Amino acid sequence: MNRYLPLSLFFLTLASCAWAQDDLSKLLDQEAPKTKNYAAATFKGTRIINSHSVETVKAKHMDFLIQHRFGPLNDMDNFFGLDIATLRLGFEFGITDRLMLGIGRTNVQKAVDIFGKYRLLRQAADGSPVSVTVFGSAVNKTIDEGVSVSFQNRLTYCSQLLIARKFSDDFSLQISPTFLYRNRPEAVGDTRALFAVGVGGRYKLSKRISINADYYWTARDGNAFKDRFGSAVTYHNALALGVDIETGGHVFQMHFTNAMGMNEKQFIGETTSSWGDGAVRYGFNISRTFSFDRRARSMDKPN
Repeated sequence: MNRYLPLSLFFLTLASCAWAQDDLSKLLDQEAPKTKNYAAATFKGTRIINSHSVETVKAKHMDFLIQHRFGPLNDMDNFFGLDIATLRLGFEFGITDRLMLGIGRTNVQKAVDIFGKYRLLRQAADGSPVSVTVFGSAVNKTIDEGVSVSFQNRLTYCSQLLIARKFSDDFSLQISPTFLYRNRPEAVGDTRALFAVGVGGRYKLSKRISINADYYWTARDGNAFKDRFGSAVTYHNALALGVDIETGGHVFQMHFTNAMGMNEKQFIGETTSSWGDGAVRYGFNISRTFSFDRRARSMDKPN
């Protein structure tokens, strides 16, 4: 009988360990914080088309952004606007996964813009129903106008609250309350402060292709002014429609818009072309992401 005693003790010990492990697992499940299921890729990049999206560049990453616009399609003398080109080059840096800074320069008004974005909230299945990002920028118009204009009067500021929700794997929508302040408006009699509301969306057609659109409403749509040289100018709300194509680390976007400018000062406050007049411009945006995270790169290398 004694020869079975060690065997009996062995099985009793196993049973005790199993019970203890089960109790410990339950205790750990109760105490361990649950990882939130965040919505990923509400938009594919930091832009919808004209508008910034709620997305930010990852920490230790940089986006190089090329934005290109041609002339209006109704300009027959310049081959449907293709003989005319405007360009913006931008660099966007991820300081943290929530904070990014950027700088860009466009040949429209030879303007330089700097901006920052901070993600306040991320949409989660068991948390916030929306993603919220705050955005702030300053634009300096450096073009020589033939008259003396102080540095301060060349500045325009923009503040935005970007609020977005990913309703499904295919559909995302964003609303962007906006405040624009121009120290020196381009048109005589125009107000320094301008309020606008932007709406943008994305619908995926496939894993790598989506349709995007954004629109900025202002109360002065269709209002006529005179610029500082006495010429008539009429401002319109900016509308853009496009297609995003993702290819690895690149996002290539083809779009049509009535806005010539590519920063908030220009496309929200100074769009003078209208879809109704056929003054729509073909353009494209290209973004390329570079990683400066050595640890992430080393993990990606084959063993």
